[in-house]
Amino acid sequence: MRSWEVKVGSGVADDLSRRRLLDVLLSGGLVAFLGAVFYPVARYLTPPKVAEIATSTVVAAKVSEIKPNAGKIFRFGSKPGILVRLPSGEWRAFSAVCTHLQCTVQYRSDLEQIWCPCHNGHFDLSGKNVSGPPPAPLEPYDVNVKGDEVVVSRRA
Repeated sequence: MRSWEVKVGSGVADDLSRRRLLDVLLSGGLVAFLGAVFYPVARYLTPPKVAEIATSTVVAAKVSEIKPNAGKIFRFGSKPGILVRLPSGEWRAFSAVCTHLQCTVQYRSDLEQIWCPCHNGHFDLSGKNVSGPPPAPLEPYDVNVKGDEVVVSRRA
């Protein structure tokens, strides 16, 4: 008889099957515990899927609420946009999402530039990236003034 063989009825086979059963139960319990701990953490870390609102035109502001050489962040669908009134009175609008790490940009009237505070990226008033880490220009929007409303729409 080999050393790993077990005599039937000796009680050793019963011990091995009990040990195997306990191993399976403990392993299953450990897997269930780890799943119960890490699943909520994984769900918290992954953002929920939000359907993109198909918006092509939005009223961004009233003409009277933005003075020359000032800007305003507005909602364009599910993303922010930025509306800038140049010192000359002309209007410009862009996506307010920086092309570097998707931070929200803002208008700096002292520099007359659009600025990303995350990594000090700068865009000129045509949306072109002029300094810092942003790799691409901001997406431009069309601006139309209708009465006292400033209407912003996506370019076709």
